[in-house]
Formats: sequence, C-alpha cells, structure tokens
Amino acid sequence: MSAADATLPPPSTVLQFLEARVLPEFCAFWLARPWLASVTPRGDGHPVLVLPGLLADDNSTRALRSFLNARGYNAHGWKQGRNFGLRPNLERNMLARIDELFERYGEHRLSLVGWSLGGLYARRLAKIAPDKVRCLITLGSPFAGSPKSTNAWRTYELVSGSKIEDQDGLDALAETPPVATTSIFSRSDGICAWQTCLNKDGPLAENIEVYGSHCGLGHHPAVVFAITDRLAQREGTWKKFDRSGWRHLFFPDWQRPSTLRAMRP
Repeated sequence: MSAADATLPPPSTVLQFLEARVLPEFCAFWLARPWLASVTPRGDGHPVLVLPGLLADDNSTRALRSFLNARGYNAHGWKQGRNFGLRPNLERNMLARIDELFERYGEHRLSLVGWSLGGLYARRLAKIAPDKVRCLITLGSPFAGSPKSTNAWRTYELVSGSKIEDQDGLDALAETPPVATTSIFSRSDGICAWQTCLNKDGPLAENIEVYGSHCGLGHHPAVVFAITDRLAQREGTWKKFDRSGWRHLFFPDWQRPSTLRAMRP
C-alpha cells in the first residue's frame, strides 16, 4: 500500500478544539525567550530558510526567525506571499530562493525549516538540491500518509483549486531526503494525524515529540529549543537529538510501547 493510500483518521474534534492552545503557547515563547537564549548554543551564521504552512505567510514565522537571527543565524522567509498550495512556478521560485541565499552567503549550505505544508515543500526541495541543503527540519508535516489524514485537506483543495488526488509525488514524500532530517511533531496535534509525521529510522533521520498544538509549533518554546539544537550542529558531525536529563520532561520518548501499539493497523 502506498503512503497516499494509507489513510488514517484525522485528529478528533476534541483535538481540533485544543488548537486554542496556540495563544498560551505564543505567550509562553515570549516569556521563555530570555531562558531559551541562555541555554541554546550560538549559531555559526549559516542561512536558514523558513517555509510557512497552509494559508500562512512570512508573518507567521517572524517570531521564530527573529529568535534564530538573535542566536547568530541568518534566517529568512520564503517571500512567496501567502501559502495557497502548489501553484504554477512555485517550486521554481523556491529553488531560485535557495540559489539566491546559497550565493549570498558564500555558497554555505542552507538549513530548511518547514511548518506543516511548508515542510512538505522543504522535503521536496532537499531532494532536488541536496548539495545546497545542510539539514531539514519539519514541524507537524504529514509527509508519511494520505493528505486526507488531516483536517486541512478540504481547505487545501478550496484555496489551491486542485484535487488532492491530482497532486504528484505524494508517495515519494515519505522517502527521507539525503540530508540530516528531523521531524518535530505532537501526538495531540489537532490538524494532522501524528503518525503521518514520522521519519523512517535511519542514520540521518529522527523524530522529536513535543507536547503542543499544531498551530503553535512555529513558536512553541520546546520546538524552538529543538530547532536551535539541531541547527547548531556542525556539518559532518550530525547526531540524533539527546533527550536525557531535564530534556525528557519536555520531549517524551515517542518510541515508548504505548506509542508503538497506537501505530499498529
């Protein structure tokens, strides 16, 4: 069965209502920002391209990019306006954006951070231009299953003007790009079935679970910590996320037996 055919039920109505957590999560980010700045490593100045989710634009990623810039990275928005889904020339324009930043920063490879639908784009871009991509981080991106395992697929069809079934390359999204790849997800995500956000295990692929909403992943304090931790690794020395010590309080072990049972058909 292909990834696109493996349809899990989307999150429940209760989880959809819990997306209201986005507001306290945003407040928590600003309250925790001084602490985050004290515990996250300084960046090395390499460029980071952040791609927004469905119906969002660069304003939605401004808080994250501001923090990354303050920590020593060169974080940039995608400059493609509001994300209304795949449209003519969008992939070409995103690749041109990668080329632009690659050349601007002396041919230093970029890191890609994609939120939800933006993460699907980022996975595709990392496969097309792996020589220009240093690492890939997706936030609640449902790359490993059917788009109908989300509560957003009807909205996607409405704003994009195309049918989900007509989208090319859905099955290929589940294959991990040939770069260091991290998926950050929440089992209480109210938009995407969390099982569709899991990378296949591999030496350059990992999954990091957090407690939180889908709509708050771009500014959730634990997510921001994990992003900066991943970006701080030097090229060629990538290691999987360490959740030992105090970190286990904020980053549960997604491979615990209860989770594995939930994944079984």
